[in-house]
Amino acid sequence: MRFGARLALAVITLAVTVTACGAPHDGGTRAREAAACGPYARYGAHPGTEVTVYASNRDREADLFEETWADFAACTGIDVRYEGDGDFEARIQVRVDGGNAPDVAFFPQPGLMARFARSGALKPASTRVATLARQGWSPDWNSYATVDGTLYGTPLVANVKSFVWYSPAFFRDRGLTVPRTWAELMTLTERIAASGTKPWCAGVESGEATGWPLTDWIEDVLLRQQGPEVYDQWVAHEIPFDDPRVIRAMDTVGSVLKNDRYANGGYGPARSMASIAYQEAGTPILSGDCAMHRQASFYAEHWPDGTGIGPDKDVFAFLLPGAEAADRPVLGGGVFAAAFSGRPEVRAFQEYLATADFAAARMRKGPFVSAHRGVDPADAANPVDRRSIELLQDPRTRFRFDGSDQMPAVVGSGTFWKKAVDWITGEDTGRAARSVERSWPSR
Repeated sequence: MRFGARLALAVITLAVTVTACGAPHDGGTRAREAAACGPYARYGAHPGTEVTVYASNRDREADLFEETWADFAACTGIDVRYEGDGDFEARIQVRVDGGNAPDVAFFPQPGLMARFARSGALKPASTRVATLARQGWSPDWNSYATVDGTLYGTPLVANVKSFVWYSPAFFRDRGLTVPRTWAELMTLTERIAASGTKPWCAGVESGEATGWPLTDWIEDVLLRQQGPEVYDQWVAHEIPFDDPRVIRAMDTVGSVLKNDRYANGGYGPARSMASIAYQEAGTPILSGDCAMHRQASFYAEHWPDGTGIGPDKDVFAFLLPGAEAADRPVLGGGVFAAAFSGRPEVRAFQEYLATADFAAARMRKGPFVSAHRGVDPADAANPVDRRSIELLQDPRTRFRFDGSDQMPAVVGSGTFWKKAVDWITGEDTGRAARSVERSWPSR
């Protein structure tokens, strides 16, 4: 446990120790302690137990998780041991195969989670967790954690990926307006390029997950060009990966990201994005070396400390437009908590993660988006998070989950990510798409 959990546990332990030694402990103190732990009584007492958690979140993101469940850990007696790994997608299989599976894993890809569910490594969600899932999330969101009719996990984090981050001051000073259609976006792109500034910046390096920002771009454009139905067919492999409609979407993305006039602002030629960490990719917006950066709502966490987010602040975001002003489907993603163990303390921790209480507590710590119906958008840390939650809660939103995350892991987090990097650094579109298509596992 890190500082937040240790501090909460120390406070409660100290109170118990002082009382045991005969020091004054009035009824008011007892009442305050009981009130502090009251919200966690439903999870039972599990003194001396431990739950291990393995995920991709590191640094500040990891700290915020640990701070959020610190009181739960202290009040239930569960020592929650968290480990964040930037190479989670590659190493989780090694750990499970080696008999070192964590109690709980946070899966960014439903397709990867499904692999462990079908192998029998994951435990089905308990009746209580399943009830919380039905109450808290839409059937679509729960379907992403359901494998062959059985629920294995619950959504932990959500995000909207169809955002374009920009500097309001940059736009205002140059008389630029937020585009409403794809044609207006391309006109804006050319106007900025003609002024001597590269309009787009990007970075796709992400350790073993390198390439995913490119696959997000392709998915977002395919969703806008062909609509949700064709997108669903492609994700389910009902049409081939190298279908002409997919090739068109890739070439559309390539017309922007493979164009040295348009990318990579603040870093160099377009292909430089292959070696730029995605966490740093948008920062040239702050210096005026880049105008736009297409990245998810969670990018709010990666701006330098002190960066203001809002229509009159340092950065803001608009939805990536479609062919028509009213046609803006939403691409998004999420992280799902699933368990490799069925011990009582693990079940208790899973239940807590499935509540609106957890999501609301995490939101109070900093940027965070949840699709939980019980979350109040007004509590969001910034306007982009607030807009994301509103979109996710709106039944009219045409939402689609990240395609690569739903595909079989060998494709989605395998060949698709890898070939996207090969493609951005020069490989022909058709050849790259055909390579991914050949990697699709037979049914």
